[in-house]
Amino acid sequence: MNHRDVVVATIGKAHGLRGEVALIVRTDQPEVRLADGTAFEIEDGGRPRTLTIASTRTQSGRWYARFAEVADRSAAESLRGAELSLEIDLDEEADEDPDAWYPSDLQGLPVRHVDGTELGVVAGLEHYPAQDLLIVRTADGRRVMLPLVEQLVPEVDLEAGVVIADPPGGLFDPENAESERA
Repeated sequence: MNHRDVVVATIGKAHGLRGEVALIVRTDQPEVRLADGTAFEIEDGGRPRTLTIASTRTQSGRWYARFAEVADRSAAESLRGAELSLEIDLDEEADEDPDAWYPSDLQGLPVRHVDGTELGVVAGLEHYPAQDLLIVRTADGRRVMLPLVEQLVPEVDLEAGVVIADPPGGLFDPENAESERA
């Protein structure tokens, strides 16, 4: 079998007094991945710890969770930033969506402009509230943050091993960049 650990959510700020937390969801199947009784292994101060979902709810499009092991706001606040990941069976996932990919699949892939020009290599993916950002390392060592939206990244072709991008003018120009260098 082909398995991979995948981050399904990041714990946000504590909500209320009884240990509930806001979740920053990283999966397109939160109802399945964050079901009651699902257990997650996290690092807590360098030690492994298990968190079991006692309940989840949504409010105004935001996900909230309570864990069986967390009883109050202080304990909930200490979890902020922890990533909840699950081992996913990639063979099952491929049957559901053949065009699906995971952030680790993108690492190191060349990024080409729709006209064929080499723009750089994928150095990572950062999650932000509005959208995810594809981090591209250019040939001259700059770090360019490209919004990972269909208009700007129309194709991710894992078989060909390439990401096709159509960035706005100037984003990859060295003279216009305030990007950090390696």
